[in-house]
Order: sequence, then structure tokens, then C-alpha cells
Amino acid sequence: MSSVFPELNPCVSCGACCAFFQVAFYWGEGSDCEGGTVPTELVEDLPPYRRVMKGTNQPNPRCVALQGEIGKSVHCSIYAQRSTTCRAFPYSWANGEHHPDCDKARARWGLPPLEPPFALAQNPS
Repeated sequence: MSSVFPELNPCVSCGACCAFFQVAFYWGEGSDCEGGTVPTELVEDLPPYRRVMKGTNQPNPRCVALQGEIGKSVHCSIYAQRSTTCRAFPYSWANGEHHPDCDKARARWGLPPLEPPFALAQNPS
């Protein structure tokens, strides 16, 4: 996410990645472990050493923490407690880099790929 233009973060109107990918992470990130934050009531075990967000370990995934309508207005109900998997997933053109997995998830939901939103702001003519 851009710290310069946080209000332009496309994730607040997308949510496609949360309803496309399996969200698996190290089991120690669960709230039942010291230092863990992800609420364990929202996860399933994925043996031997991982957990997965409920709803994402199926053929048509949708994370149980995703609230709202994909492509319209969404939010993560556990945003401050989300796993490192979610924290590490950038939207396309975050920090000026293209991320094909973002485009892939958006395409699944009929959303166009993101374009570089800060091209003019960063490179004035």
C-alpha cells in the first residue's frame, strides 16, 4: 500500500485476492500461541505445521474475514490481526511494482487489472 496516497488504495473496493487464494500461514500466528494474532476461531488446521483461514481451503475460496461485496466495497474484519500471508500480498503497482497474482485474482471476479495510479505524480513532465 502506498503511504503517500493511502486513500487511493484499491483494496478497499476489491477483495478479489481474499476470494481467490488459499490463505495459509504458520500455525504459531494463531491467537492461541504466544505473540500470535490471527483469531483461532477463524482458522482451520492444515497439518503438519500450518493453518488456513476458514473459507479459503475449498475449490471456490472466500475468506471468512472478508466483509462486503467484491469489486464494490470490502474490508477485512480482522485487518489488524491478519496473517503474514495477507500482510505480504501487495496489490498491483503497490510501491511501483506490477504483481500478476493481483491481476489474476481480479480477473476471476471480472475486474480489470490495476494500472499504475501514481505515474503522473511520480514522473511529472
